[in-house]
Amino acid sequence: MELVAFLGNDKETWGQITGLINRGDWEKIILVKSKSSPDFSSTKKTETIIVDTTKPLTELKEEILQKLKPKLSGFEAHLSIASGNGKEHMALISALLSLPVGIRLVVFTKNGVEVIN
Repeated sequence: MELVAFLGNDKETWGQITGLINRGDWEKIILVKSKSSPDFSSTKKTETIIVDTTKPLTELKEEILQKLKPKLSGFEAHLSIASGNGKEHMALISALLSLPVGIRLVVFTKNGVEVIN
């Protein structure tokens, strides 16, 4: 299973991403973040894609698409959009669907990692 998560500038939401990383059984973890976001550290191996979130939505989607394409190997990705904003989420979801990759939304709860769709 591959995890794709957006890391927004709001560090308060990074606990959700950290929980998913640490508690999930992931073959690969890909973090998409703004070039203006602070550094994120993880105890597990992650790949980080840095994007320019100041771009218009369609340009941001294309940038994410081009950078994600060589990193995903499966037909499905588990996705967290707990961090970031609507524009960033729309660009990431659109890029994944354009690959094409199926999406399973995941969240970290008191019960562990749960698929919510």
